[in-house]
Amino acid sequence: MPTPTTTLPAQVSPPAFALSSLAPHEITGAEVLALPFTVVDDEPVLGSAADAAAEALGLDLAGVLTSRRAKGKGGEIVALPIGGGGPRLVLLVGLGEGTTTDYRRAGAAVARATFDHESVATAVPGGDDEALTAYVVGMMLGSFVFHWRSRGPEREPVRRVVLAGLSTDDHAAALERGLALGGAGWRSRMLATVPSNLKSPQWLAEQAEQIAAEHGLEVDVWDEVKLAKQGFGGILGVGQGSATPPRLIRLDYTPAGARRRVPRVVLVGKGITFDSGGLSIKPAEGMATMKRDMTGGAVVMAVMGALGALGCPLRVTGLVSAAENAVGGSSLRPGDVVTHYGGRTSEVLNTDAEGRLVLADAMAYALDKLDPAVLVDVATLTGTMKVALGQWTGGFFANRDALAEALSAAGAAAGEPLWRMPLEPDYEESLTSQVADANNAPGGPGAITAALFLQHFAGDVPWAHLDIASTGDAPSDSFEWTKGPTGFGPRLLLTWLTGPDPLAGIA
Repeated sequence: MPTPTTTLPAQVSPPAFALSSLAPHEITGAEVLALPFTVVDDEPVLGSAADAAAEALGLDLAGVLTSRRAKGKGGEIVALPIGGGGPRLVLLVGLGEGTTTDYRRAGAAVARATFDHESVATAVPGGDDEALTAYVVGMMLGSFVFHWRSRGPEREPVRRVVLAGLSTDDHAAALERGLALGGAGWRSRMLATVPSNLKSPQWLAEQAEQIAAEHGLEVDVWDEVKLAKQGFGGILGVGQGSATPPRLIRLDYTPAGARRRVPRVVLVGKGITFDSGGLSIKPAEGMATMKRDMTGGAVVMAVMGALGALGCPLRVTGLVSAAENAVGGSSLRPGDVVTHYGGRTSEVLNTDAEGRLVLADAMAYALDKLDPAVLVDVATLTGTMKVALGQWTGGFFANRDALAEALSAAGAAAGEPLWRMPLEPDYEESLTSQVADANNAPGGPGAITAALFLQHFAGDVPWAHLDIASTGDAPSDSFEWTKGPTGFGPRLLLTWLTGPDPLAGIA
């Protein structure tokens, strides 16, 4: 019997955004008005756009806020349906203390309140460019929907968002930055959410080729034959039990007019398209979210696609080690030894500690061929990170303080916070193997020993390891996060890489 073709249904798109110098209530055809407010000394304070709309529409918006006991927290929504021939709904949107986090949360809240509407005119960001960027990111990511339903999605994002009171000449760059950051978050979340009956290593490589074509990147893909010829034993070993063979994906970005001396940053992403645990099989509940075990690879791909739009001044290479960790007659066994690219060997004591095996190959290749000024790997690597940090903060390790400070600051600014963990050398002994250079399952503390395993493949290069297993899944809708795979990471890396001097003090 022929195998049915697996095809992803057409997906929804984020809202379309436009700038207008008109006030929100002056924009023809807007179904929804989103207007900002704060609360000072328990009294609601409307912005000038909200005051003008209240007068034009004959509404006592301040009275509505008082009667609803609005607190003004960032992202708080007070909804007021109205009649007549104009807008059908007014959303009063709390701005908290006016931080970028408050604006991002406000955007996400407006997105959720406007599903299945045609258009919204909003004055929430005001005239501040950082607020505008954050608001756009929040609206995009709060709008995220994935579906595989026969009748289409249950809900769709608002189709059009008009950012009112803002001229194109003055604010186009801030809008474009928000679209690029939000778009990268949307792409990584989408890739992480696609089910694994479609998302094979080959499919992931095809997505990378599409990104390269769209954004003018160079792309190269290693198939299983090329991987074997060049000695990528970790990637091959993890993928050998699957009917869908592994791939190594390389994407290259070069800024316009760059010379050969421009430093290169290498990003390495774990691309395990499904993780059963292999012969060290996971329990059923542990496998339920494992379609997103390639989130690190999705992050790298999303970052690569956005670098040009954001004007990254560095050369950047993205490597994604893609494999399915499956159970089969040819699966990697506990006790097997794999030889990584470059010759270092690992004894496999636990086939469910596979992520570090595939990352190690790509890191070794980066050091051998790419001369990185900085090396950063990204992976949903260890469950112990979620135990340590919960589900809203990512963990990371770094061998340079300046790099750690840069990534921490970028995460805080982007809304993807990180917490630095220690590369404690006292645990190095646990990596000892009787037959190989190291073993892949040295035990607890699991996140630290995993980082110590990878450190051997970073050499003397400034290196950071982002273990985002803690943030791999959102337990519920919360601000810009939607329940399910998060795609956590591209905003923080893009904020770092496109800053004024990304390598200051690092390399």
